[in-house]
Amino acid sequence: MQAPTSAADLAQLTQDAAQGNPQAQAALAQRLLDGSGVERDAPRALQLFLQAAAQQHAMAANMAGRCLENGWGAPVDLPRATALYRQAAEAGLEVGMYNYANQLASGQAIAQDHRKALGWYSQAASLGHFKSMTKAGRYFEDGLVVPQDLGQAFSSYRQAAEGGDFRGQFCYAGMLAAQGRTEEALQWLRKVPATATPKYLAEAGQLLLASPNEAFREIGREMLARAAA
Repeated sequence: MQAPTSAADLAQLTQDAAQGNPQAQAALAQRLLDGSGVERDAPRALQLFLQAAAQQHAMAANMAGRCLENGWGAPVDLPRATALYRQAAEAGLEVGMYNYANQLASGQAIAQDHRKALGWYSQAASLGHFKSMTKAGRYFEDGLVVPQDLGQAFSSYRQAAEGGDFRGQFCYAGMLAAQGRTEEALQWLRKVPATATPKYLAEAGQLLLASPNEAFREIGREMLARAAA
């Protein structure tokens, strides 16, 4: 469903949501969560996402999970968020697979299971989810629950980097640097700040400060400055 472009469109969307249309509920919930054309109302957004999720709307289930994981509209509830991510994942939504895999990998809300996590990351990656490609690549780089396969890790990171995932760009740059391909690595590192979170920039910046290469250290300082800003 396209986002409403007028007051009449928004009124129709609101009416459709009130009548139980899950597509309308999910669309209106997203607008309420973002404050897009309406006053932001995270609690109402969450309730609409949950109503749509109860009707097997996969993206709504994923977004309800996001709300409950991050405390948007309700207190943080990781077990419930995880159940909603699983619903979205089992419905075939790649971002739901990614979020469910993250919970399996962390073990915060359910028993940690890296083998299942990798399975979901790999499935999402096969559907073109770039963040999942990076996470799968890490398993192959580290040899966690699978034999170490640096070639597979390199390929996964490259695809993720080319797809715009900042974690993939950083990891791909690291493997390029290890191969002595310094200029290529620098090119990818310079892309990271465009989309990375401040938290990631702070972590990546600190890692780069430990590099013996001054060009890497300089990018690390730039990342830390961005994170602080």
